[in-house]
Amino acid sequence: MQHIIGVGLGGLVTYLLLYFMVGSEFSDKFLPAVIIGAIVALAWPWIIGLVLVRRAKNRRDEQIQREVDTQMKAKGG
Repeated sequence: MQHIIGVGLGGLVTYLLLYFMVGSEFSDKFLPAVIIGAIVALAWPWIIGLVLVRRAKNRRDEQIQREVDTQMKAKGG
């Protein structure tokens, strides 16, 4: 929840800074960039987490397969 609030406040502050520093005539062009940036800031931890979980699962599966192969060789099959 804190992450969502932080991203929302960060997006709002970014929009306000751009609005006051560059000018109001370009403010309609800033809003999509701020929204896309906020969405990416919210999504990247989940995406990285999914990638890391998939890598860990693949490594675990490879270890299991190596152990099965080793046991099959030991049995003579």
